[in-house]
Amino acid sequence: MFGIVIAFKNYNFADGLLHSPWSGFENFKYLFQTNDAWIITRNTLGYNLEFIFLNLVLSLVIAIVLSELNNKFIGKFYQSIMFLPYFLSWVVVAYLVYAILAPEGLYNKSIAPALHMHTIDFYNEEKYWPFIFPIVNIWKGIGYGVVIYLAGISGIDQEYYEAATLDGASKYRQVTNITIPFLKPMMIVTTIIGLGYIFRSDFGLFFQLPMNSGLIYNTTAVLDTYIYGVLMNSTDLGMSSAAGLYQSMVGLMFVLSANWIIGKISPENKIF
Repeated sequence: MFGIVIAFKNYNFADGLLHSPWSGFENFKYLFQTNDAWIITRNTLGYNLEFIFLNLVLSLVIAIVLSELNNKFIGKFYQSIMFLPYFLSWVVVAYLVYAILAPEGLYNKSIAPALHMHTIDFYNEEKYWPFIFPIVNIWKGIGYGVVIYLAGISGIDQEYYEAATLDGASKYRQVTNITIPFLKPMMIVTTIIGLGYIFRSDFGLFFQLPMNSGLIYNTTAVLDTYIYGVLMNSTDLGMSSAAGLYQSMVGLMFVLSANWIIGKISPENKIF
């Protein structure tokens, strides 16, 4: 935590941490006055809110569907297939996506001609990436969320479902009145944790996947890649530390706010 002071100093390697001159809030001022401030803030918040919502909904739906499969072997097979991409490096994923989206890739050479569609230079067209990022992020990470919710479903006492079946409740009614209410605390906790990371981005996703293409910067730049760029181009530790502290403080505020709102609505489900 002592390293936070770097954010308030004009850090240089010759003087070190203790003897570098203080700069006050100049590093933060520069961060917010840069032309990229609005772009990186918009992208970071927008993508993360989209990821939190999509991963929550799709993980829950898929977990419920898999829990209802009568053939447990098939259920385990599907679960394993979805969980496998989670272990892949973003470098590997980036090249798999590149093999599909590159100018000489699968889409432009096979899919587009077969469907009589125009070829697209995805790595020079920024309008497609707000859709590419969520698709790839869900494909790679949804298996983790599915496992969490499947574990929650397996912990629900089956007597509730048996009683509901005897009362003539349909599967839909059982899901909405038994499964989802029991999973509600888990959904709240995962959402609050996700909000804590709302100002942090998966560096591999936003740096490796678009191959660091400058032509699509407006839709791929987020705070983490911005910090990386600052360090690579100027080694300005003070400004990069200010950006990191900014990330942490915004995440803390979101967690506290979300927990406070949950406490007002459903006190028994808040996490602290």
